[in-house]
Amino acid sequence: MAKALGISASYVNLLENNERSVSVAILFRLMDTYGVDWRDIAEDDNANLLPELRGAVQDPLFAQLRPDLPQLRAALIHSPDLAAAFLRLHRAYHAISDQLLSMTELAGQTPLSSPEAAVHDIFRKNRNNFRDLEEAAEAFWGTEQVERDDIYYALKRRLRDRLGVRVRVLPVEDMPFSLRDYNVTQREIQLSEALDHTNRIFQLVHMCALLELAPLLDGVIAASVLKDPQGVARLRVELANYFAAAVLMPYDAFLAEAKATKYDFDHLATRFGVSFEQACHRATTLQREGAPGVPFFFLRIDKGGNVAKRFNATSFPLAEHGGACPRLDVHTSFRTPGRIVPQFVEMPDGGRFFVFSRTVERPTWVRHAQDNRLAVAMGCSLEHVSEIGYAEPFLLSGITMTPVGINCRICPRNHCDQRAYQALTLPEPVNTMRRGATRFEA
Repeated sequence: MAKALGISASYVNLLENNERSVSVAILFRLMDTYGVDWRDIAEDDNANLLPELRGAVQDPLFAQLRPDLPQLRAALIHSPDLAAAFLRLHRAYHAISDQLLSMTELAGQTPLSSPEAAVHDIFRKNRNNFRDLEEAAEAFWGTEQVERDDIYYALKRRLRDRLGVRVRVLPVEDMPFSLRDYNVTQREIQLSEALDHTNRIFQLVHMCALLELAPLLDGVIAASVLKDPQGVARLRVELANYFAAAVLMPYDAFLAEAKATKYDFDHLATRFGVSFEQACHRATTLQREGAPGVPFFFLRIDKGGNVAKRFNATSFPLAEHGGACPRLDVHTSFRTPGRIVPQFVEMPDGGRFFVFSRTVERPTWVRHAQDNRLAVAMGCSLEHVSEIGYAEPFLLSGITMTPVGINCRICPRNHCDQRAYQALTLPEPVNTMRRGATRFEA
């Protein structure tokens, strides 16, 4: 071939391995020598597929395994159908990722993950329980006996005597859009007067974690192997929150009271001097080996239906990715502020859960602002429902299951009258002569 084309054998080898492009002159020699019709080459789709393939492998997903140009050319020549299937799969991956991100803030473990998603995954891998932080919380007060009514003043004294840090409450106009700040220069923790007494206590314990237990937090963060600076900062905040909850709601005492009251969270919040939401958070962490509580998942949802926070001691898909389904009564709980809204739900895969929801209030700065009301939902699998007091009326009168899904884009329930999007899993042809329960069901 080299002699026939008038080139070196090594150059032929480079052409065969897609390491050199075929020049026009050599192309004509190939046609003349081997009787190749130029139209067969002109109609080859590989020239169009190669740029698309090169663009696809630039996705950060392939940062560690990115094939080079000769490999891409070889794939198109030797396995064109496989290359086309890869491109189709990559396009579908991007489309579904965009839709899931927009609907449920689901990001998985790709480089597209948000810091919140990465932190959530770390908590889930630890079953929402950190032994080192629990032990540090148990040792926090040492031999000092602190009555619940005196915790706020004991914390101020501790910060002053141990760290030389004072606490000051400032008017809302002096702390616009801020609830807590730490002035390093003046060694002063500034709290907004918009915080109620319960949350002032929580913020001070949180600061104790950041200032006193920095090495412990550093160790937990290092073990997480999280490298993204934003993710590390987010994880530090959530670990400090975890510690604060463990101090204010000691594991053994909180678990005993939860079981005795069948998880009455209003009672638990009152007994331990915390908010309803903080008591719910704490319940998701009761997964110590040998002394577990009910494995709850927690969702916090705003009035727009966005899942603003999730904690999870389970592997349930509703806990991991759900919250956007309009059939969940957490969305209707805004109509009855402060009341528990119980519900039994069933997922498309047959999984059944008991979920109860309630609104919670957030601090408000100005008179003319909208209320900052949010809704929280706690859920567990049906096998634990006998341990939950909120479910007792239904156990006596009978259970009615509400069919729910993750979100409309991937929900396979064909005849749902609350569908907001055409499901990717239901590519039904449009029947122009029929109108179903929604415009997506023809």
